[in-house]
Amino acid sequence: MQQKAPVTGSRPFRVSNREVLAIAIPITLAYLTTPLLGLVDTAVVGRFGDAALLGGLAVGAMVFDFVFVTFNFLQSGTSSLIAQAFGRGDALEERAAFWRAFVIAAISGFALVLLAPLISAVGEWFMNAEPALTAAMDVYVRVRLLSAPAALINYAILGYFLGRGEAGVGLCLQIILNGVNIALCIFLGLYLGWGVAGVAWGTVCGEVTAMIAGMVILLRRFRAMPKISPRHTFNIATIRSMLHVNVNIMIRSFVVIGAYILFTRQGAQLGTLTLAANAVLMHFVMVAYYFLGGFETAAQQLAGRAIGAHDQPAFSRAVRLTLGWGFALAGVASLLVFTFGEQLVGAITKVADVRAEAVFYLPWAAFAAPSGVLAFQMNGVFIGASWSRDMRNVMLISFAAFIAALFAFGQMFGNHGLWAALHVFLFLRGVSLLSIMRSRVRTAFVE
Repeated sequence: MQQKAPVTGSRPFRVSNREVLAIAIPITLAYLTTPLLGLVDTAVVGRFGDAALLGGLAVGAMVFDFVFVTFNFLQSGTSSLIAQAFGRGDALEERAAFWRAFVIAAISGFALVLLAPLISAVGEWFMNAEPALTAAMDVYVRVRLLSAPAALINYAILGYFLGRGEAGVGLCLQIILNGVNIALCIFLGLYLGWGVAGVAWGTVCGEVTAMIAGMVILLRRFRAMPKISPRHTFNIATIRSMLHVNVNIMIRSFVVIGAYILFTRQGAQLGTLTLAANAVLMHFVMVAYYFLGGFETAAQQLAGRAIGAHDQPAFSRAVRLTLGWGFALAGVASLLVFTFGEQLVGAITKVADVRAEAVFYLPWAAFAAPSGVLAFQMNGVFIGASWSRDMRNVMLISFAAFIAALFAFGQMFGNHGLWAALHVFLFLRGVSLLSIMRSRVRTAFVE
């Protein structure tokens, strides 16, 4: 890959629909490979006909995801800092920001490898499941955590490419990661009969392969750049500022997960049927969010780049275009759910009672995408601009409102109330961030 010649100084630029889509489409495709991978893992383990293995895989994946959400900032935080440096034309700072994230990723990853037995034990204690399920979960978590250094470094690599708007490279790396993962999952898990361990080892190999590919591209690119001093790369003030941004992003991620866990728990209080129906409908919600995530990433890169370039017209246009495309896509997603939702529910579950219950509450899931557009897009804008403290505060306030609505509406309207509370959570986050953005813009672009 050819290295662009580094330039210095702010670089005003024009944001177009083409630039928005050039980032959003590849990232959306990359995100959509995630549920496909989960389906393959489940199908492979499901061939063994043992419910405990399937349960162990599901719970193990949940434990792994919960641990790794802590490190989402390695992608989003790195992306925002590099986008701002890219907007300023500061090629050396782009490279320095990556190496800072790389070091944090490597140290954190090796720490997770050492902590794997403890993490597995905590997961077993929390789930308190039958021995066969616990054993399968333990195997999955211990093997999968061996990929932690490579997986976290991949977050930093993807953050670098997304920060520069090179979403196509990010897509290629995700295809390599998931392609190797799926192929080895089938070969090791099914053909060699390793089961849950084979699925986990397939993931380890996929992460390592993608990391090697990404680092080869980056090292070739960095070799053509001027040398950078360790003092600049690991400047204490810069690292402190980066950690401040990243801690706020981490808090935001934990709160989001907490909201969905609480939603699931309250659904369980209404009975197994309601819990199962909501689980089915959440598939529609999550797929819609994968689509919106592409435009969130576009907003993040373009907003960060505009902040770095000190280009308010580009910032404003980035906000308008990503929001417009987001609402358009959300409308299409809702229409598709309304049109084909009943058939899709039938494809997900064959249990008649669950299917009927899910179809009854289907409109709530169909409207989740329009309700969440502003929250997703504003989240991208605020991360890109490094306004993470405002994002954290709004998330905490919205979460408090969500808890109040969840219990109040749940008491009055049952499952309708739970879904209404989820929409309140989404809508309040978006509207609150939009209102704050106006004042932040006035100060961010003062000469």
